[in-house]
Amino acid sequence: MPRPSLTLMLSLLLTACGVLGHFARAQQAPAQPVVYVVPIDGVIDLGLAPFVSRVLDEARQAGAAAVVLDIDTFGGRVDAAVQIRDALLESKLRTVAFVNKRAISAGALIALSAETLAMTSGGTIGAAAPVQVGAPGAGAMPVQEKTVSYVTKEFGATAEARGRPQRLAEAMVDADVEVPGVIGKGKLLTLTTDEALKHKVADLRAETLDSLLQQMGLAGADVRRSAPHWAEELVRLLTHPILSSLLISIGLVGILVELRTPGIGLAGAVGIGSLALFFYGHWLVQLAGWEELLLVGAGLVLLAVEIFVIPGFGVVGALGILALLGGLTLSLVGAGATTDVMIAAVSRIVIALLVALLAGLLLLRFFPRLPFANRLVLDADLGSGPSHGSAPERDQRWLGQQGRAASVLRPAGIAEFDHERVDVVADGVMIEAGETIEVIRVDGNRIVVRRAASTPKED
Repeated sequence: MPRPSLTLMLSLLLTACGVLGHFARAQQAPAQPVVYVVPIDGVIDLGLAPFVSRVLDEARQAGAAAVVLDIDTFGGRVDAAVQIRDALLESKLRTVAFVNKRAISAGALIALSAETLAMTSGGTIGAAAPVQVGAPGAGAMPVQEKTVSYVTKEFGATAEARGRPQRLAEAMVDADVEVPGVIGKGKLLTLTTDEALKHKVADLRAETLDSLLQQMGLAGADVRRSAPHWAEELVRLLTHPILSSLLISIGLVGILVELRTPGIGLAGAVGIGSLALFFYGHWLVQLAGWEELLLVGAGLVLLAVEIFVIPGFGVVGALGILALLGGLTLSLVGAGATTDVMIAAVSRIVIALLVALLAGLLLLRFFPRLPFANRLVLDADLGSGPSHGSAPERDQRWLGQQGRAASVLRPAGIAEFDHERVDVVADGVMIEAGETIEVIRVDGNRIVVRRAASTPKED
């Protein structure tokens, strides 16, 4: 067997050495650092927390050198800021708060949560007294002392965790906190950039993101600016106080109308769909959980039993509504809610219920008379023989007449008057087939009946 030539063996050896050397150099070459930038601007709402958490997770998976929070906000929801604060404190990444002009109220808590806090010239941080937002158009209302104490401790604990002055952080929330030489009692603390640097609240000054990265030793880094994707934007929309209250009202209107009309129709579908959208948004922001969903589900089941099994309205229906309202209320507050938050949530639900009741009554009263609604009602002659329906202009003749229920009225069904079959609706109670009934009201195409006190004479 011929032996490989010495030249061939040397060629293979040199090639292998070259490949290994290139690989070793590639491994030793420093990779370009990656920096993620997260905008914290506008109103801080519940949809912002999932966005920040997602970016932190992406940055961790990418091996990012730092995550920069570009902050310019007057604040927003404290519970949303607390969620972001927890995510920042738990993160193993280098986090930097870049206060690009202002971090007020809930924004101050987010800024204090970062490992490094930088501010631009002319920036401000502080003024974090919690307030309770009232009805639309109304001013903010003061909160209970318990709420102020809770938020104060959140600020103090956050500052302590990051090695910043605890009392200064607490003075941003509670006007009763006094820091000699800095702030007296009766005033909330707001610090300028110079003051924040002086009192060790801020770590450095930077006018631009590039100058910030240069001071951090990350000049020339691969900067990846993050933005919420469509699902996160949808969640922020669905959890907006106005839209979420509207979804609750529409859901309750649909259910109330369905209680007064037979079968599963458009009203019930719209109502359940609205509540589903409400819970989808609040589930993703960790306000609604399995407990709330089960409570609302139990409420819907009880209402279904009230509609289809025991028509009318009794204990089962009342329990169903209470379970439904309870689940909706808890979905607005989440775990660990303060008394003020609970009161605000209950107020929103009560207002939504009142709006739903008014809208439901107006809908049941006037919708059948609208031209569009009339086109949805079959009012034409169906042929010869006993009539199965009656035209609106002829229905008034049944007013005050007595007859018999030809089918079970739960609440809709068929009745017989003078050997003529007519579509009727019972007035809130189920009437068995064969019972004597009388017409008490005619609303457009709707003939409303009740049990009669006397029996009509047989022909």
